[in-house]
Amino acid sequence: MRANCSSSSACAANSSEEELPVGPEAHGNLELVFTVVSAVMMGLLMFSLGCSVEFQKLWAHIRRPWGIAVGLLCQFGLMPLTAYLLAISFSLKPVQAIAVLIMGCCPGGTISNIFTFWVEGDMDLSITMTTCSTVAALGMMPLCLYVYTLSWNLEQNLTIPYQNIGITLVCLTIPVAFGIYVNYRWPKQSKIILKIGAIVGGVLLLVVAVAGVVLAKGSWNSDITLLTISFIFPLIGHVTGFLLALLTHQSWQRCRTISLETGAQNIQMCVTMLQLSFTTKQLVQMLSFPLAYGLFQLLDGFLIVAAYKMYKRRLKNEHRKKDTGCAEGCHKKKSASLKETSAFLEVNEEVAFTPGPSVPMDLHTALEPSGPISSCT
Repeated sequence: MRANCSSSSACAANSSEEELPVGPEAHGNLELVFTVVSAVMMGLLMFSLGCSVEFQKLWAHIRRPWGIAVGLLCQFGLMPLTAYLLAISFSLKPVQAIAVLIMGCCPGGTISNIFTFWVEGDMDLSITMTTCSTVAALGMMPLCLYVYTLSWNLEQNLTIPYQNIGITLVCLTIPVAFGIYVNYRWPKQSKIILKIGAIVGGVLLLVVAVAGVVLAKGSWNSDITLLTISFIFPLIGHVTGFLLALLTHQSWQRCRTISLETGAQNIQMCVTMLQLSFTTKQLVQMLSFPLAYGLFQLLDGFLIVAAYKMYKRRLKNEHRKKDTGCAEGCHKKKSASLKETSAFLEVNEEVAFTPGPSVPMDLHTALEPSGPISSCT
């Protein structure tokens, strides 16, 4: 939608449109190309991540959906509630509060699958949670928005982007299904595809972040309150998701997965919903939040991955030192045992060659060492 402006003084965009009439069209074409290319690249990425999914484990999550239930509770329970409390605590304007709430009601994004793979999380659970949350968004998004906006008296009717949700499901399920099939038929080739996909995924995240900022540079504003909320909101999602998974006695691998799935939201779906529901004048005050949330979401994800890699390297160093100390201890024990055995044999030889009354001796008893020879595994 575009706001109607009658004079150039009332709308600053009129002057630029008169000078460069082709500008908006070129910008729209560039945005369309960017959307199509990013969708294709995301489909290829999900295909490569699907190569890490085993059908038996995926079916096990569906048969006993405890992890999925905890993830959905975090996605449509904790995140909308957190968004509502942040909007109330910071006393946001109604238009800005709606932007924060819509972000909290969106399903999980595919970016969580990439970070889950990098932290060696449960990929079967991650992809299942992303798919289930996207399907559940068809009913949970309208319900959550209705419940939390009862006291706000909105003038506009919010439009749920059902078409965008359907496209997301198609781009998610079909490539993942192909990836699962490839992993089932050609497991060796699937590992190579997975490694290439992980590298391409990192490059894609950076390209999408930079291109998104450049394409939407006109939507940024200097509202420090929204920037603050966009910084702490994904962090709260990661922490609360991890704690809830821990309280429900999930494994450490599942805790990492649910944490990343909770804090990572579908930015494109939020932006689409804002564009369908509000005017251009209102979007100027709203679009900066999902863009900033997306950037901080990427930053938080990279920090979590870096922290996990450092933790894993530290564990490896500790195990290496422990193994080295064990090997040295084993070597010393074996040397001491050999010395005791050789000394015992020398004493027996002296006794055997000393003249005197003959004493019967069992050969096996004489050759046995006096103490046990310990081994170290």
